[in-house]
Amino acid sequence: MNREEIVNVLREADCLHSEAEVLAAIERMAVDITEYLKHKNPIVYVVLNGGIIAAGQLLPKLRFPLEVSYLHATRYGDKTQGGRLNWKAKPAEDLSGRAVLIVDDILDEGNTLAAIIDYCMSQGAESVHTAVVVNKRHDRKARPGMTADFVGLDVEDRFLFGCGMDYKGYWRNTLAIYAVKGL
Repeated sequence: MNREEIVNVLREADCLHSEAEVLAAIERMAVDITEYLKHKNPIVYVVLNGGIIAAGQLLPKLRFPLEVSYLHATRYGDKTQGGRLNWKAKPAEDLSGRAVLIVDDILDEGNTLAAIIDYCMSQGAESVHTAVVVNKRHDRKARPGMTADFVGLDVEDRFLFGCGMDYKGYWRNTLAIYAVKGL
């Protein structure tokens, strides 16, 4: 994509949630997460690349001691449709008996998130909790009834970008949530 095409994607996109709405949703998530995990000894895993923006906004609002690390599992790369799960970096810490919080940008179908949860549990985690800025409303979840434990916003089933979600590698850096025109 050339720069003009990239700029046009944002210019033509539908803004579903403003920056202020996204930040308010993250604040609500932080309050709920703090209440739930404040007496645990959690390790928080940021899912790269999408979870970076969400984690940068969320983590300073969590008012309890926690350990932060990252993992990198993807099905998209720079594509607009998911493929086979590719682990680029698995959790390196000992998860035995630990509460784990996974922070990501979106719960779409949930295949990546389900694989991450399963991996953490197989490594001895006491519990695995999930926090996503966006939950996409549809009936194609990887597991029946799958939801994240902490959700900022529910959105319609369109191709989204912003707040960590990208369009062909671009626009992760905007905090508002956009839907690509026509997708």
